Amino acid sequence: MSGLVVQRFALGAQWPTADPFLFVAHHHDDYPEGDGRLGPNARLDGRQLGQDFSGLHGWSMYHGRAVPGFPQHPHRGFETVTYVRTGYVDHADSMGATARYGQGDTQWMTAGGGIQHAEMFPLTDTDRPNPLELFQIWVNLPSADKMVDPYFTMMWRDDIPVVVAKDDEGRRTEVTVVAGRLGDVTPPSPPPNSWASRPEADVAIWHISMEPGAVWTLPAAAPGATRVLYAFEGSSVELSDGQRTDQLDAGVGGAVDPSTALDLRVTEGQEGIEILVLQGRPIGEPVSRHGPFVMNTFEEIQQAYLEYQATGFGGWPWPDPAPHHGPVARRFAVHADGRREDAEA
Repeated sequence: MSGLVVQRFALGAQWPTADPFLFVAHHHDDYPEGDGRLGPNARLDGRQLGQDFSGLHGWSMYHGRAVPGFPQHPHRGFETVTYVRTGYVDHADSMGATARYGQGDTQWMTAGGGIQHAEMFPLTDTDRPNPLELFQIWVNLPSADKMVDPYFTMMWRDDIPVVVAKDDEGRRTEVTVVAGRLGDVTPPSPPPNSWASRPEADVAIWHISMEPGAVWTLPAAAPGATRVLYAFEGSSVELSDGQRTDQLDAGVGGAVDPSTALDLRVTEGQEGIEILVLQGRPIGEPVSRHGPFVMNTFEEIQQAYLEYQATGFGGWPWPDPAPHHGPVARRFAVHADGRREDAEA
């Protein structure tokens, strides 16, 4: 191999990233039938409720006790991008906003100067399993924007473009374009203060799904960008820039040279491959992070904790730290200003 993959790593629960990205978590839970109260219809023996990352029987409760998910918790100084392939997420926050989204939707939230939110995983089906698969991606904010007002944008699945390409043998590649222009295709806009809203940042979040043997060309990034490929499911993919070749197997990620277009070819066996691509120009500022806060200095982290303890970042307007939105599997969002969006179920 001649160096197209400049750094490679195994994919665990949390994946290594490159500036401007901070964190990627891939949640893939085979939840059972629901119990009618949006929790699992299963015994919870052997789980440390409130801190269950066990993966026992193929799923975790995480910080949830009755409904899986992540109850009330704060953030400051960065953004969360939650791309849900299967299942639902119930959002509630300290601005008074709510949402239920999933089945291909994405929520992009700027935490900015401080927000509390909850992300619960309601098990709405009582007569069949409730599989959940999502990616949560943390994107840094430059120092000038770390204290902006919190904001979230819903990107409903019908508005997120999917590029479909066929190679000379008719084998398909589908690219879900969550962020970043791909050829002539432009996805919905991220929040206004996002690093991804700056064209020169060349931020892209692309999910590539390739059939067995398929060939597709990943275009070059802008000069100065970073690019990481995560082959999270399937077989193997060969990378070629016409002179050099390299390979990523499923379960492996790699930072690659972003300056040239790469031909991707699925190899080995009858499986296709699923790849997440994260790219962007680095912010290039110091990063100080602790728990849910990401700032530029340790002193700013200390200040974040003091302000959170004093103000609760606006408090918590909900009667429960783990709010959910009922048994009906409807997708909607109510923003802090009262604006409502409804998506088809």
